[in-house]
Amino acid sequence: MIRDARVFQTDFVPNDVVHRDTEINHLSSVLQPIADGDPGTPAFLHGPSGTGKTCIAQYTVEKLREQVISLNTQYVNCWENHSRFKVLYRILEGLDNTFDIHRQSTPTDVLIDRLHEYDGPRYVIILDEADQLTDKELLYELLRTQNLELIFIANEEIKFFAELNDRLASRMQTCARIKFDSYSDEKLIAILRDRIDWGLEPGVISEEQLNEIADQAAGDARVAIGTLRVAARIADGSGASEIKPEHIQSAVSEAKTEIQQKTVEKLTDDQRVLYEIITEHNAICPGDLYEAYTDRVEDARTKRMVRNYLQKMEHYNLIKSRGENRGREYIAVP
Repeated sequence: MIRDARVFQTDFVPNDVVHRDTEINHLSSVLQPIADGDPGTPAFLHGPSGTGKTCIAQYTVEKLREQVISLNTQYVNCWENHSRFKVLYRILEGLDNTFDIHRQSTPTDVLIDRLHEYDGPRYVIILDEADQLTDKELLYELLRTQNLELIFIANEEIKFFAELNDRLASRMQTCARIKFDSYSDEKLIAILRDRIDWGLEPGVISEEQLNEIADQAAGDARVAIGTLRVAARIADGSGASEIKPEHIQSAVSEAKTEIQQKTVEKLTDDQRVLYEIITEHNAICPGDLYEAYTDRVEDARTKRMVRNYLQKMEHYNLIKSRGENRGREYIAVP
């Protein structure tokens, strides 16, 4: 039944992307000067989770590489690499320039200086989950580095810019802003059809079942593709020749659980402590949550930073809040 399992993986980037022509054309136009030997414009991609921001960024950069022979590129997930040092290390790693850098002893200023000294070919960097950076002043350093082309990805545009100081906010105003809305059921089905054509044997799933998957995914392509992947795995493992309704019913919850687990694994130490406290309670108010958090960590973040962490976890459906102001409570999503 399964011909190519790779097309169902979360990091798979298709050779052709459907239903994001407007966003692709916008980002391509922003990067096109690079193909002509000129500097590009920084881009800021924003929108809900599962709307294709990362995929489109990687797809468009890969198309640019087909035009520019001497182009360097690097993808950095700022959720996994959220510190100033880690981001700089990953960027320099893309240039094979970390051979003498020691993670425990090399000062961050050394990495900054080395990056500022870079005078090679244009270097396109995708900073995914850029709102997760603990030190957003790093963005200013990157924006003023020669030959660097930057693509920032985050969930919320207004919130992201509100957290910047005036100097950085002014510099970031030059970014081309590209909004990604949630997928409609029709677009999710089109995405699934492509994955089916590439990865499954013909005729193993019905149109009605695709509609069911799209409906359950609620605009999130990660959930839709994950559900299809799990359903195919269950059907294949049971020896069935096609995907049946009961396979999809089982796959929906399992796919969502897989996504949730992978997201939890990416949490920073502070975020994980907050998440653990919330999961230990049926519901907990912000004041009690912050007090419990400060009791468990040595170097607690500010209340503002903790609020940002909680909002990020809400975006990724790990927790949800109910009530307003003093009546607000946080609960874990089962």
